[in-house]
Amino acid sequence: MIDVNFLSAMDLFAEVQRELLEPIVKESNVRELQRGDFLFSEGDDANDLFIVLEGRVAIANRSFDGRESVVALMEAGDLFGEMPLFRPDGRSADARVLENSSVVVIPYAPVKSLYLKNPDLLWRIVDMLAERLKVMDVALADSMFLDVTGRTAKRLLELAGDDDEFGLPVTQEELAGMIGASRERVNKSLASFIKLGWLTQKGEKYVILDRKQLEIRAT
Repeated sequence: MIDVNFLSAMDLFAEVQRELLEPIVKESNVRELQRGDFLFSEGDDANDLFIVLEGRVAIANRSFDGRESVVALMEAGDLFGEMPLFRPDGRSADARVLENSSVVVIPYAPVKSLYLKNPDLLWRIVDMLAERLKVMDVALADSMFLDVTGRTAKRLLELAGDDDEFGLPVTQEELAGMIGASRERVNKSLASFIKLGWLTQKGEKYVILDRKQLEIRAT
């Protein structure tokens, strides 16, 4: 189970009075999922939003020939699936579990009730959606102005964060989907970074040897 403190820590509910969150907590539950499970598929009816407790979930679209493009990677603390709450369409993407995960499931009904009774709280939603648009603008610019090698460098730096040694939380196929290229082209980029001495592989992990050069290549 989750509590009011947990919801208060989420951006979506950060400015909501604690007593107003109690009906949402009562109707929420936690689902345990295995790698490969789908929370929802593109076109499904939408009735819930989700918060990752632990694990990772890929938000992805598929082309007509089955190729997957990962548009977002949801990790612990990330909230997703809220868009149909405000516009009652079906799901616009798949949500596939990348590793064994725990996810909070929050029905739309008590959340809608909260905002209908307290419309001033919707400004927090506007802020959140504006931030999502900004992220999408950056992703669109990357696809227009960065080649596959540049996008690979940028994604590696994002996955590494402040650490020089890191493991990929996704398969090479999934990494390619996040970058928007074939696995072969992404592997070629990785091999070039290793050959240049910017990156090395240590078992199942990668080690950044020259962060500055990767940062230059990612811009």
